[in-house]
Amino acid sequence: MNNSDLAEKLAAAQGISKADARKYVDAALAAIVDAAAAGEEISLNGFGKFKVKESAAREGRNPATGDTIQIAASKKFTFSAAKAVKDKLNG
Repeated sequence: MNNSDLAEKLAAAQGISKADARKYVDAALAAIVDAAAAGEEISLNGFGKFKVKESAAREGRNPATGDTIQIAASKKFTFSAAKAVKDKLNG
């Protein structure tokens, strides 16, 4: 499923135009990204939590040459599904 598919389902379920539904989907996703960029945790009841986690700098290996390389610190965007979602997935 992509953004357009989600917008189509939203439009059909709510009786709105696909264009309006697409605007709502895009606005919701932008709000999630903006909150994550600000370091906030996004918690959607019954769906799950989005978090930003810090990954420390570390040493790694170049698989082609075996040389040691430095891997820079970075931020990772993670998702933890709510119990209701896990239960639905696992029957």
